[in-house]
Amino acid sequence: MAMKTISARGQMNAGMAIEVECGSHRLIMDQPKNAAGQDLGPTPLEAIMAAVAGCFGTIGRIIAHQQKIELRGMHFEIEADYDPAGLLGRDPEARPGFHELRVKVEIDADLDQAGKQALLKQIEQRCPVADNLTHGTRFVSQLL
Repeated sequence: MAMKTISARGQMNAGMAIEVECGSHRLIMDQPKNAAGQDLGPTPLEAIMAAVAGCFGTIGRIIAHQQKIELRGMHFEIEADYDPAGLLGRDPEARPGFHELRVKVEIDADLDQAGKQALLKQIEQRCPVADNLTHGTRFVSQLL
């Protein structure tokens, strides 16, 4: 299958808010009020965690459909650790990104525990967001 390209466009808004257009949708990311934001939306790091949940749910539905599993629902609990000193520039040795991201998934389907674990493993292997986080993606930035 041929590669597919997707795109997004963004801009800074008032305060710390960033507005991003993704297809026909608009996403506002912001910082909490105690971090000079207006709390108009999730932080970019929270958006990554939301993307993991969205991807796991979507891929779960796809796999369930393909394997004719009645997937009644999934619930996600996601946590991630990062060192704020890295992104604030206070410690040049501190990595600004996540050091670990943990996803707990509850699967409501007629599968035993081993079947649910196998489904979760397939979801993790096929989720492009998880793939980007675990294997890295070549990142290219340039001035316009």
